Formats: sequence, C-alpha cells, structure tokens
Amino acid sequence: MDLESRKAYMDAISERYHKASKESKTRILNELCEVCGYNRKYAIWRINHWRMNQGEPLPRKRRRRQKTYPGEVMKIVEKVWAAADYPWSARLKEILRLWLPWIRDRFGLQPAQEKKLLGISPSTIDRSLRAKKRRLRRRIYGRTKPGTLLRHQIEVRCEHWDVKHPGYLELDLVSHSGECAEGEFIHTLNLTDIASTWDESRAVMGKGEQGILQALEEISQALPFPILGIDSDNGSEFINWHLKTYCDERDLQFTRSRPYKKDDNAHIEQKNWTHVRKLIGWDRYDSLQALAAMNDLYAHELRLYMNLFQPSVKLVQTIRKGSRRTRRYDQPRTPLDRLLDLKTGNLHRLEELSRLRQQTDPFELAARVQQKLETVWSLRHLRPQPSRSKLAHQKLKASEQEVLRSLSKIFGVNVYVRTTRGGPLVGVSHG
Repeated sequence: MDLESRKAYMDAISERYHKASKESKTRILNELCEVCGYNRKYAIWRINHWRMNQGEPLPRKRRRRQKTYPGEVMKIVEKVWAAADYPWSARLKEILRLWLPWIRDRFGLQPAQEKKLLGISPSTIDRSLRAKKRRLRRRIYGRTKPGTLLRHQIEVRCEHWDVKHPGYLELDLVSHSGECAEGEFIHTLNLTDIASTWDESRAVMGKGEQGILQALEEISQALPFPILGIDSDNGSEFINWHLKTYCDERDLQFTRSRPYKKDDNAHIEQKNWTHVRKLIGWDRYDSLQALAAMNDLYAHELRLYMNLFQPSVKLVQTIRKGSRRTRRYDQPRTPLDRLLDLKTGNLHRLEELSRLRQQTDPFELAARVQQKLETVWSLRHLRPQPSRSKLAHQKLKASEQEVLRSLSKIFGVNVYVRTTRGGPLVGVSHG
C-alpha cells in the first residue's frame, strides 16, 4: 500500500471509527492492524490523532486537573511563608500546623479551608511558590583568615556529630564589611547547638579576642542549657590563648575543623545564611549605633522567633547508590520542642519559654523583627571606602606625573612612561 492509498484508507477508517460503537471500534482496530501492520497501541494513537479529510495529526488536547486547593488557601500559605521569612516547604508545612491558632484568628479560616491548609503537601507548596523563590536566591562570600596559633594544641574534629545531649556547639564569625574590608567593622558571632539546633547570635566590633570572648560569655548566660564543648574554624578570632584558657578553666571541649573544609562545620554554615546573612545582608556596618541595634535584635525578638516558632530538620541518613545520594531527614520541629523532648538542661527556663510561646503571636513577633531590621538597614554604610593600597597607588601616580612634568620643562621635550611586558619604559618625543 503506497502513501496516498494509506492516507485515503486512514481518512475513511477514521470517520467510521469515531461514529462506531464500542464493539465496532474493536473490529475496526483489528482491521487497521491487519492491513497496515501497526501495533495495536500505535493504531489506537494513530486513529485518535488523525484529522478527518486532511491527513494531519489532530492537535493534542490537554486535560487540566481541577485544582485541589483554592486560591484563598494558597494566598494564606504565601502570606504565612513571607511572615515566616521564606522557609523550606517541609518546614513551612510544620509552621502551618504550629501557627494555626494565630492563622485562624488573623485570616478567619473556615473549617473547610483549615482542613485543606493542614493537608497540603510540601511538593504542592514548592510548585505554587517556585516563581517567587527564584528571586530570593543569593550567594554568600566569607572573609575568614586562618589563624596560626595553637593549631597543634587544639584537636581537629571532622567526623559526623552524633550527640544526644545539648551543649555541644559550632560557632562561626560572619563579616559585615560590604565592598571594603579595610578598618574596623561589625561581625556577627553565630552559634548553634548540634542536638537541638538552638541558635544564638551577638554582634561584635572587629575580630578582637576579648570582644569574641565577651560575646561568648553573654551567649552562655542566655542559653537554656550549659555549654559542654565548642567547635570552630581556624580563624585567629577563635584559635587564640584567650579562648583556649576560657575553655580549660571551665572544662569545655574545644575542637576545630580542618583548614579550608567548610563541610566540617556544616551546621553553623547553614545557620549563617538563615539567621544572619539572609536578614542583615552584605552591606557594611561599622558604627556603634549599628552595633547596638543589631545586638538589640539578636538578644530579644530574633532569638525567640527563630528558636520558638521556626522548625528545622536534621539529617538522619544518607543513602548512596552509585553516584547518587539520597538524604533522609526527620520531621521538622522547633529547637524548643527538641529540648523539651530531650528533657535536659535548665528545665525551669524551658517551661518559661514554653509558656511564653503560647502567649506570643508569631505574626506580631515577625513584624517587630522586621521593624528592627529596617532600623539596622538604615545604619548601613553605603559609600565604599578606598583601601590603603589604592590610596597609596593614587599618590604614587600623582608624584610620577609631577616628575615627568619637571623633566619635560628642563629638557624642553615631552617625557612619558609607557607600560610594556618587560616593565615601565621611559620615552621622549619632540611633539
């Protein structure tokens, strides 16, 4: 059967097929497979996509699924996502459950909407918020310089943390230097507990050893559990005699990561983004007013917001299949809930924090955090300051030009300097 005959046959049989009953369609398909030698599944597709009397495939009509979650529910999810500072979908699902009493009062949830809100899956949340997430991504750059003291006296720790008690902490310093790293500027000392994911932060001016030690002592007083050990990177702000003596006097375990291995401190590196960089940004802060404003935020609203109302997940298992790795996480829970389950630390303070969470509206707390963040942002140093080396280079250029002008006047010729691969070349022209 040639091509023209096959087209004519398909036109005729397609018209018969679409008008026939179910039993007749079976006989027509048997006939089509026998005449054209088609596979039965291909024959069904071919006859269903054949345009009558034209010999062209029919345009595929997509069946759109009916939306399970109405627009009102997704708008509430988006507003809670923004108020909770754009968490991951698995954490957001737990936030919807944890914040439900305040969501119900603020948005006037109906029983049907509440049921759909609690039944929404993380994958559905990801699909609905995918376009907005792309605009919130940004990279992080650090300014840590490795220290040279006490390296051989402080143990290197690079294995997986497997602790069941709170008090073993990872700490790091986040710089707020902006485009210029010259002079003194503010750093954030960030600290997280491995077992409970509890996080504390304090702002310090510069990277002085005394300032870091004072901030660490202040944080230790605010923690609802005693410190048992600390783990840092190799920065000189941590690898020094002040911190070593502080840990020895209190019988604290002091370990460090391998140089240039950020994965050794993966817990605190992740918190540096969610608790510091994502909020404060990359601008320069170098004033005492900014220092006071940042510490006011860190020591009050932000610590309550992050530790009482923001659930987090912990890695449970990593499955390797060839070159592919699959990570399994536990259920999202807040740091306070993890501490309550561990039943260790300062139980009286944990009970106070639990009562405080029941009495605090997370939406109002998030609004206060945002208000204080705007105060901090207004104190940033927007004008980039030139570095000392750049100023010295400019002065050298000015002195060179002055010498060339003097030589030109003395000899009555035009003296110039040309840069070549071999170095600067002095030339003379009579023009």
